[in-house]
Amino acid sequence: MRALIQRAAEAEVTVGGSPAGTIGHGLLVLVCAMQGDDAAAAERLAGRVARLRIFRDDAGRMNRSVQDIGGAVLVVSQFTLAADNRSGNRPGFSSAAAPAEGERLYLHFVQALRDLGLPVETGVFGADMRVALVNDGPVTIWMDTADRG
Repeated sequence: MRALIQRAAEAEVTVGGSPAGTIGHGLLVLVCAMQGDDAAAAERLAGRVARLRIFRDDAGRMNRSVQDIGGAVLVVSQFTLAADNRSGNRPGFSSAAAPAEGERLYLHFVQALRDLGLPVETGVFGADMRVALVNDGPVTIWMDTADRG
């Protein structure tokens, strides 16, 4: 699975002009299931996101996780993270999981974060969404469960 994680002062996702999910201090996580991903990948990614130390400690260093600060997570499905733009000007998305599998893994990822004790808000899988973010830092981190190094 792939995720783009942004440290947020606040974030909100709306669908059709109505709020679907809103958080204060925490993380906005854009997430995409890839072909071949499974529940274990979703759980591994959730653990990495929950433990990612990108919040400031008392010394001003990025040394605390969203769990440590009591923050929330806004998770938004984003199949375009699977974009392959190595040739031409139009990206391909064939490496993304099929929609039904993508939704299953997205929901599993959300539940895995909740099981770790995090408050989680979400967008609506497959919907046309508007995402508003006040990025704190700015801090933006890329994760891919295929990267094992």
